[in-house]
Amino acid sequence: MRKLILLATLALASAVMPSALASASPAPAAQPATAEAAPTAAQLLAKTSGCKQISNGKYKTDEDVSSKTVAICDANGAVFWKADMDIDCDGQRTSQCNENTDCCYQDDTAFHQSDGKPLNAAKLPYIVVPSSSSIWKYSSSGLKGGGSCAVIYNGKVEYAVIGDTGPTQIIGEASYATAKDLGINPDPSNGGTDSGVTYICFKNSTVSPIENHSNAVSKGQSLATTFVNNN
Repeated sequence: MRKLILLATLALASAVMPSALASASPAPAAQPATAEAAPTAAQLLAKTSGCKQISNGKYKTDEDVSSKTVAICDANGAVFWKADMDIDCDGQRTSQCNENTDCCYQDDTAFHQSDGKPLNAAKLPYIVVPSSSSIWKYSSSGLKGGGSCAVIYNGKVEYAVIGDTGPTQIIGEASYATAKDLGINPDPSNGGTDSGVTYICFKNSTVSPIENHSNAVSKGQSLATTFVNNN
């Protein structure tokens, strides 16, 4: 009789245990939400098809051209322009950027790294904005050194920072690294491209530290998403 009671007890326990264990098991961990994909080049370009001009006149793309064809256009949360790309190799002296590779090399940039050194054009994707003039003052549009920009060329998007300033009458310049990442010849003596580059710079933005490209990419992607959604 005691054996029968023991067997019955064991049978009952075996029947109850799986469900008890199941209820005691921790719930599966929630899967992290999939990050929203950054806008494509086509999505960004679609928001720059028109131009609400805010520059007082237009810029030349090169010193040796006479026509002024590039306007600064205003948008919700950003300004943009469409130009060429000349290669800026200023800043830290490297094997790619020095007096021998670039006839116009300067060992400084308008904005500096967090350690006080000039930027490294061969390593850091950055763009050049025209120095303030009667045509346009970049600061009046909420732009500053270290500001976040998206540069689009041939179906590619590069996220860069504002790293240097250039002539007051000319626009369309970016660092060696920016050109290289976009598939443009980065050689300061014979590189660049004559057209087809769109620059979108996001108002009141800052990448910190300026030399951290990973931060520039994450910040730029977030701002680009907002730009597409709000324009």
